[in-house]
Amino acid sequence: MTTDPGGRSPSERPVTYIRFDGWLGHVENAFNMFAAFSILALMLLAVAQVVGRIFNAPVPGFIDITEQAMAIFAFAGVAYCQRVGGHIRMEIVLGKLSGRTLYIFEMIGVILIAFTVALLIWGSWYHFDRALNIGDSTMDIRLPTWPSKLMVTIALSLLFLRLLMQIYGYARLVAHPDREPIAVPVIEGVEEHAKHEIEEAFGEEDDKGGAK
Repeated sequence: MTTDPGGRSPSERPVTYIRFDGWLGHVENAFNMFAAFSILALMLLAVAQVVGRIFNAPVPGFIDITEQAMAIFAFAGVAYCQRVGGHIRMEIVLGKLSGRTLYIFEMIGVILIAFTVALLIWGSWYHFDRALNIGDSTMDIRLPTWPSKLMVTIALSLLFLRLLMQIYGYARLVAHPDREPIAVPVIEGVEEHAKHEIEEAFGEEDDKGGAK
């Protein structure tokens, strides 16, 4: 178990927070893999579509399937990306900050994102409920649209949980800047960033809850 730089004993560390971060990380990894496999499946389907058109036998409903699959690979990995700090960030200002000031600005940013995501969850749930009740479907092969809309709601809810985790993580750093950053993205140099990407690629786990 990693020691707290602030000199706190293991019993004073946020054990529940660390364990939940590990559990949430496994769920995010699963969703991210689901998104990756959906992209692979769609690529194979596109190959089948091209080959089928050569023999005048295209895949029925290819456009419909592609439209519905977009919700999977566009949203399923969003929480994972937030966890590893993979989203586009403007670090021109943040890169010059450090300590409590940096953590305050990071926390404010995450709070604003969480508020926005909460609104998106409400909106996506409304569209899912509407599609389910009216039996909305695609125009070609009549695929129901509610599963893809439900995926958006679930993925955004997972992202919201990750954002709440990061708000707490930054809050504890604002209170005590000397503590070890846990479950929050930190600004890294090029070499450190490359190292962590390699660790993520090979699925290496650390002792901060079971997932980076």
